[in-house]
Amino acid sequence: MQDDDFSLFASQMQGVKPIKHDRADTGKPKTDRKHLATARQAATVRQDATTVDGLSDQFVIDVGPEDDLHWARDGVQESQMRKLKVGQIPFEGSLDLHGMSVEKARETLWAFLAEAVKFEIRCVRVTHGKAVRLDGKRPMIKSHVNTWLRQHAHVLGFTSCQARHGGAGAVYVMLKRTMLEGRDE
Repeated sequence: MQDDDFSLFASQMQGVKPIKHDRADTGKPKTDRKHLATARQAATVRQDATTVDGLSDQFVIDVGPEDDLHWARDGVQESQMRKLKVGQIPFEGSLDLHGMSVEKARETLWAFLAEAVKFEIRCVRVTHGKAVRLDGKRPMIKSHVNTWLRQHAHVLGFTSCQARHGGAGAVYVMLKRTMLEGRDE
């Protein structure tokens, strides 16, 4: 039986040339000057828009890699926060900020929360990571996310996730739903 399989394979491979290297040649893309100019213009516009988002880096609350995060806006019931903490409020969207610069994480988080609010999503998960750094400094993205979420008008509260959803490296974020004004607070 083995000889049969080998001879069948050999007959099917007749005329096939082996590949000499294992990398694809994608070629060098041509520079599109119009696209480059548009991208540069968009980058300068985006830079201005970042200051309008309302998220301040003036005072960032430093947190440790294993610190649990927990915060609720005034008026949010503690029972709702307990449900959030134990995962009884299911998250409907998830964002991973691993490996991003602080500015890119800020921009991405802002856009993600805007989209979630637009679709009336109640709860999302944001993975910021723990970033245990060799230089001994606090995790930057985690500290910034902790600060930014407190400033966002539609964030009612957040808490570190269950271990199966990222533990101290992620937070469940409860959002205010605009169409159901009054029910969430």
